[in-house]
Amino acid sequence: MIDPSALEALAEIVGPENIFSDKAHLRAYSYDATRTYYQPDAVVFPRNEEDVSRILVYCNHHGIPIVPRGAGSGFTGGALPASGGIVLGFEKHMNRILEIDKENMLAIVQPGVINKDLQRHVEAMGLFYPPDPASEEYSTLGGNVSENAGGMRAAKYGLTKDYVMALRAVLPNGDVIRAGKRTIKDVAGYNIAGILIASEGTLAVLTELTLKLIPKPRYAKSYMGIFPDVKAAMNAVFKSLAEGANPVAMEFLDALVVRAVKEKLGIELPEDAGALLIGDVDGNVPEELEFQLEVLERSFRENGAQGFRVAEDPEERDLIWKGRRGASPSITMYGSKKLNEDISVPRSMLPEALERIYAIGEKYGLVVPCFGHAGDGNIHVNVMVDGSDPEELEKGHKAIREIFELVVEMGGTLSGEHGIGLSKAEFMSIAFTPAEMELFRRIKHAFDPNGILNPGKMGL
Repeated sequence: MIDPSALEALAEIVGPENIFSDKAHLRAYSYDATRTYYQPDAVVFPRNEEDVSRILVYCNHHGIPIVPRGAGSGFTGGALPASGGIVLGFEKHMNRILEIDKENMLAIVQPGVINKDLQRHVEAMGLFYPPDPASEEYSTLGGNVSENAGGMRAAKYGLTKDYVMALRAVLPNGDVIRAGKRTIKDVAGYNIAGILIASEGTLAVLTELTLKLIPKPRYAKSYMGIFPDVKAAMNAVFKSLAEGANPVAMEFLDALVVRAVKEKLGIELPEDAGALLIGDVDGNVPEELEFQLEVLERSFRENGAQGFRVAEDPEERDLIWKGRRGASPSITMYGSKKLNEDISVPRSMLPEALERIYAIGEKYGLVVPCFGHAGDGNIHVNVMVDGSDPEELEKGHKAIREIFELVVEMGGTLSGEHGIGLSKAEFMSIAFTPAEMELFRRIKHAFDPNGILNPGKMGL
């Protein structure tokens, strides 16, 4: 518990209407999508960058932990106040689109802006902000940058990091720094913006983001490839891309997921589908789309596809995508608790990786439905367990560890887009050597010598 005098001091900075320590607020800011609970001592809503600086100066001097938070939509506990202290919320005040520069195709935003709000705003102007995490309707851009969020369009357009041109941030001692420029090229000095992206709020507090925009493609179509089994589908992924396909998205659903969305959502999907690949192609002329679809269909069929569909109207397009969007909630039919991990491997390793992941599930007697962003090698592996059975939970966690060991052995990573946070911190030693972990700790100390920013995350 922090001293009441600290609450008074913080209230003087932001105003009493922007600091809360009542039970309702503490409860609301104590959890994220992991449904793990850590209660803060207070929730503070800064009005501007100056407030953020003054809050950090005070908390740094008094050793009070600070956890920056967007929408709390993360899957790894990155925004949880594991050590108590202050949750710094940006959705109330620091949530404005500050500038859209059409000539230089960039947006300047505050961290509390919701991802989809920026997308809608710029698309009305003929521009495009591609990063589209599944939480785009409510996740904030500050959180997206802090976790380097991905999304379905990452296969063609990349991750959040590919659109961060510059940012402003506040260090724990209150200093405001600028990292990056509005220019396309900038190789002056260290890439501090690159260090802060995906740092999960452990190094500095983001206060302003300069994001790259691109022209909005004029045309788009959706497709579905139907395969007899997962191996055929995974072979089609990397082989079609090697042959020149460049889809916006290439999403994967295995047979377990297909069955779940059919039963839970009543979606009509092929009865004999062992796996589906679903995605979009886009471009500025119809011929560009037709070329992409021809490459995909030819490659899919050469790798055993039983069928290939192209949506001819918006209603059919929505039908194709409905199953993918409903995948995560539907698979709860296999267990009351989902141990959801977003592993990533080189695309050519996908067939072997999934075969071995399913074998790990069988070893522990657990169902492991998989879906996700096959186009960039990022698969959501879901180890399903009975959350009320301690023995089964233990088996699930053992299976997860073996899956991580397998993924790293194959040249992959613990997380493609969800981050490390609290839930994956214990596995960092699988992916990084002691020398690398020590380097991480030294970087953390250089930015945050008193360790007040988001302590306990990423195993640091």
